[in-house]
Amino acid sequence: MAQRKNIIGLFLLATLLGSTTASATTESQYWGYWDRSNERNREVIDHQSWDNILGNYVVDKKGATNRFRYGALSSADKKALKNYITALEKIDPRSYNRNEQQAYWLNLYNAVTVKIISDNFPVKTFAEIRARNLSSDPLSSPVATVSGQALSLNDIENRIIRPIWKDHKVHFGLNCADMSCPGLLPHAFTGKNVKDMLKKSGKNFINSQNGVTLKNGKLTASSIFNQYKGDFARDDKALLKVFAHYADDRLALYLLGFQGKIDFVHDKSLNSF
Repeated sequence: MAQRKNIIGLFLLATLLGSTTASATTESQYWGYWDRSNERNREVIDHQSWDNILGNYVVDKKGATNRFRYGALSSADKKALKNYITALEKIDPRSYNRNEQQAYWLNLYNAVTVKIISDNFPVKTFAEIRARNLSSDPLSSPVATVSGQALSLNDIENRIIRPIWKDHKVHFGLNCADMSCPGLLPHAFTGKNVKDMLKKSGKNFINSQNGVTLKNGKLTASSIFNQYKGDFARDDKALLKVFAHYADDRLALYLLGFQGKIDFVHDKSLNSF
């Protein structure tokens, strides 16, 4: 009986931790320290090693979320990933222009996420990793140090990327590792391609079965559009226009005329292959 109570207690603690963090992830809290750039700087940040990893391990799933072969990551590529993250940590992104900065933060977030999962693989969900590490939640605990500042994944997403860029498209570039999120693209972001790639990822996601689907009069959408609704639109009616903006022509037409309720769905399963 005592053992059963302990198990229940741990389960409740994990549930509470998960719900608290999930709530925190919707909050955008501006961190002014990072809101500085040098638009005259035309230097580019090297993301080639990350680009090679993405090219080798991202599985392009047409009409669905892209998958990543976490379990197949070789020892050499794990080392390359670690070295890439270390190299990014040595850079002060504030000395670069905004496009280079945006690519930098998106790549750092995604590379760290892949490293965390590959280090803990096999797992079925990212939440499983969090449950294993109750004293060191990978979302809220430091995972990188940049310019002397210890950063968590929540810091990168909610205190830097979201409040500084104020653009819903950043959500199309962040790998939360759930099937309800946009998948990783097979190429790294760069200052030159970041705007076009975010648009492409948004189009791919909203036209996929994991993003937005309208079938038999029922509209389902990924839970990220509800969790971060304030970033996308002021209400569901405006959100339909956002969907239509990225949707293929036929789906866009139906979305603009849709009058029902949006059913938001959260698939927590890992985007692994």
